[in-house]
Amino acid sequence: MTKFHILTLFPEMVLQGLSPSIIGRAAERGLLSLNAVDIRDYTLDRHGKVDDYPYGGGAGMLMQAQPVYDAHRAVTGGRAVRTIYMTPQGAPFTQRMAQDFAREEELVFLCGHYEGIDERVLELVVTDQVSIGDYVLTGGELAAMVMIDAIGRLIPGVLGNEESAGEESFFNDLLEYPQYSRPEQWQGMRVPEVLLSGNHRLVSAWRLEQSRQRTASRRPDLYARYQEKQRLTERLSRQKRDNIHMMESLSRGQADIIYTDFRGKDTALLLYDRCCAIAMLTALDGETGERMADLLPGDTRMVLVSEAFMRDLLAERGYAVFGEFSQMLYTRKEALPVRHKEIRRLSMEDFPYVSGWYGSGSEGPGTEGGYVRERIQAGAMYGAFLEGRQVGFVGTHEEGALGMLFVEEPFRGRGIGASLEAYAVNRMLERGWTPYGHVAVGNAASERLQERLGFYKAEKTFWWLEKVLANDT
Repeated sequence: MTKFHILTLFPEMVLQGLSPSIIGRAAERGLLSLNAVDIRDYTLDRHGKVDDYPYGGGAGMLMQAQPVYDAHRAVTGGRAVRTIYMTPQGAPFTQRMAQDFAREEELVFLCGHYEGIDERVLELVVTDQVSIGDYVLTGGELAAMVMIDAIGRLIPGVLGNEESAGEESFFNDLLEYPQYSRPEQWQGMRVPEVLLSGNHRLVSAWRLEQSRQRTASRRPDLYARYQEKQRLTERLSRQKRDNIHMMESLSRGQADIIYTDFRGKDTALLLYDRCCAIAMLTALDGETGERMADLLPGDTRMVLVSEAFMRDLLAERGYAVFGEFSQMLYTRKEALPVRHKEIRRLSMEDFPYVSGWYGSGSEGPGTEGGYVRERIQAGAMYGAFLEGRQVGFVGTHEEGALGMLFVEEPFRGRGIGASLEAYAVNRMLERGWTPYGHVAVGNAASERLQERLGFYKAEKTFWWLEKVLANDT
């Protein structure tokens, strides 16, 4: 559960603004929590005063350091918690920033008033200074509410529809396409015929083209970024089997391009998915490898590489080899047959079963159980049942690969595993994705299953590397 703490002089304003919304309903369901803290409760002044005149003179009053500092410590207990100060001097708030903040398990929002807050406490507690626009408000509460709404709706399960956040403005650097509802004709204007056709492929193509046109005319800066990704995806498609993971990360709007180096037909590339802190890279030689290793963001958790020298280089830099894998991909557009009929998307009621089989079962953040919880809440896991009893599951990993396929031993050999994977493949095809996954080298049974389903195997093998924490033993 993500925790939002709001340090403010007007806690009732924040809670009354957020409680009736989708964010408030998500709090009621236990997906997030809203904790509005009154800074006045921590002043040492007997009259409840939290402001004073600024040194050097000037108009207005300044919020004092002591009550802000004590309120912050009361919330965090002195722990290092990401703390956002709402200020017009901060970095402009963007959808990518919202995605970054949505990864945090706990956030503190500091709302200023009057002429601001004593700089000394800002230096001690603030990690991010953020602005929602080039204008000045009377306080930071409205800005904090805007940010909490934008961040909260990205938390798995909040929207209740896994596709909603992926079809909105700014997804993959495109603005959302125009939408229509009944009646078909209103004030002489008709709904576009293609939307009435029932042909989902034509509708998807029309929506994409409309998004492109709208972005090009209204936000040429975003469109230029979109075109760069399209050109890079086209280049990677020349070796599609080896590059499908990077192509999909780009096409799904997940990856930032950190580094590129083109040499003839060869490409050195570093992509970074800020939502899950995963990097994907391919290097030409040791020199480009060293350069990309230097550019890895500091919070990178895992890296996927296809060159042995990159594996060794990153191992020297604190990344342990998690495993060696073959990359498989399904390039057909036809849905696969699902012979086992009792398959459905999982809910948190199914968490104990999945976490009991997948990893340690712990519910703590950063554990396998915590990962399972996040995947279920994201609507990315499916289960197979026999007469109402769950016997297996499959899912989509946070970076986009198929995985986590499991069927209990007594129920194997009945085609349940094939049906689970086929079901997940079909859900990905519905969203216009190319299904792919990683199979541990030496797992011949899993490779045979992929081949029977129509998957192709990449020429390269891949290594997943995981960052070793300082206190790991």
